[in-house]
Amino acid sequence: MSDASITLSERAARRIADLLRQEDTATLFRVSVEGGGCSGFQYRFDLVKETASDDFRIERDGARVVVDPVSLGFLQAAEIDFVDDLIGSQFKINNPNVTAACGCGTSFSV
Repeated sequence: MSDASITLSERAARRIADLLRQEDTATLFRVSVEGGGCSGFQYRFDLVKETASDDFRIERDGARVVVDPVSLGFLQAAEIDFVDDLIGSQFKINNPNVTAACGCGTSFSV
């Protein structure tokens, strides 16, 4: 499955492609949403080697990202980005569905 409901910034694609090149076994970058965190949900990022048949797939500039169907509902119209600033480097989800987020930047509610 592939369409434009989730986008990948150029910075994120470059960083993910770099990470995947460094890994011997991982070929995909998985983004998921889990219950927990200070605001109810949190993002999770993993390097994996397999995908499920119903995963949503995004490819850009050598980066291959997968999102499971449940997490996809939380990430509609979101952008996966990578920021490198004074407080550190991290993947960031610019998600229009979020109604509140905590200061950590990975925990949110919808």
